[in-house]
Amino acid sequence: MRLRGHRQGSSATPGPGAPGGGRTLASQPGTGRRRHQAAQVRRHTVEPSKRNYDIVLFGATGFVGSLTAQYLATHAPEDCRWAIAGRSLTKLERLRERLAELNPACATLPLVTADSTDAASLRALAASTRVLATSVGPYVWYGEGLVEACAEAGTDYLDLTGEPEFVDTMYVRHDARARESGARLVHACGFDSVPHDLGVLFTVRRLPTGVPLRIDGFVRTNATFSGGTLASALTALGRGAQTARAARERRLHEPRLVGRRARAPLGAPHFSKETGTWALPMPTIDPQVIARSAAADERYGPDFRYRHFAAVKHLPVAIGGVAALGAVAAATQLPPARAWLMSRYEAGQGPDEARRRRSWFTVRFVGEGGGRRVFTEVSGGDPGYDETAKILAEAALSLAFDELPALSGQLTPATAMGAALTDRLQKAGMRFRVADTR
Repeated sequence: MRLRGHRQGSSATPGPGAPGGGRTLASQPGTGRRRHQAAQVRRHTVEPSKRNYDIVLFGATGFVGSLTAQYLATHAPEDCRWAIAGRSLTKLERLRERLAELNPACATLPLVTADSTDAASLRALAASTRVLATSVGPYVWYGEGLVEACAEAGTDYLDLTGEPEFVDTMYVRHDARARESGARLVHACGFDSVPHDLGVLFTVRRLPTGVPLRIDGFVRTNATFSGGTLASALTALGRGAQTARAARERRLHEPRLVGRRARAPLGAPHFSKETGTWALPMPTIDPQVIARSAAADERYGPDFRYRHFAAVKHLPVAIGGVAALGAVAAATQLPPARAWLMSRYEAGQGPDEARRRRSWFTVRFVGEGGGRRVFTEVSGGDPGYDETAKILAEAALSLAFDELPALSGQLTPATAMGAALTDRLQKAGMRFRVADTR
């Protein structure tokens, strides 16, 4: 790891307020079975004076990474010691120049070079900071080295993955060590899966306690996607067998709930009277994340069930959406077809600012329990980029500075940050509201 902007070992100049893991999931064998252990334990805190930085953003020169850096440049507190990191020093320098136009204090922002193929650079990177946020994907190929380095160093880790295979494999391989070191490993800290995970928690808190709960989420958006997002999605779709194998391996290692249930079945297509839309089941990582949050928190009741849907107003669009998803999923099983699809967008590219300003998302939740029904809503701007950058940055600030549950290991956003992150996002313009109760 090479540093620019300060001497190694010294404190970084206070800030204004690609790829990373040498090993891939495809190349490393799984670990053996271990004894089940409690997921929630008291964590060891890292003394700020022991690290050069509070936050390092890895993959800062990518499309979402640069948006996250811009958000930190304009929203991080003045005493936040943060740095941007990536493989190319030249690109980092160009990004710093753009950040300095937003905030002159960024002219001295530290730059850190590290590479996913260099495990030593990743270990040095993790050891230099209290919180490490990464936007480098597909994580199944580029992510594990950084997770391992953070688990060993006791450094809090955040990413944007929507890849279930990656999350499950990281649990099997690195959760135990993270709990020992005090590291919090928090995956899916973007639109996947924070609005959904925190939205369900927001809904649960408005339902009776100690009773079975049923919550459905309905997602609407008009957003587009970037090359990096496309690459991650196509990689996940093309690895169905590996994803199933990772899920089975996790079940062998993960403690079973005793006396409670937390489920996230796929659900069936139907017309929702509550939303006035056609509801199509969404096979994303979000339901899995929510079920794990429910398993970790008794406030979700003795028998919790969540279902996740795309909300579509017109039946022909719904039918077309199902057909298109099926066609893409089938195509990803063929390497030439997958390569052609990925070539349509280059990583690092994405929609321009004007297009992002027109984008929006809404997630409507319908919750039931104990004879009560509550309708809640989470909404915001462009979900894939502007809001995702906001979420990742605010999550990093939350881990660095908020009073949070004393937990470590692999955690969901709701379990790790819960109300603190919800409050941050509300102050940053994301809307959480109760639409109706019955």
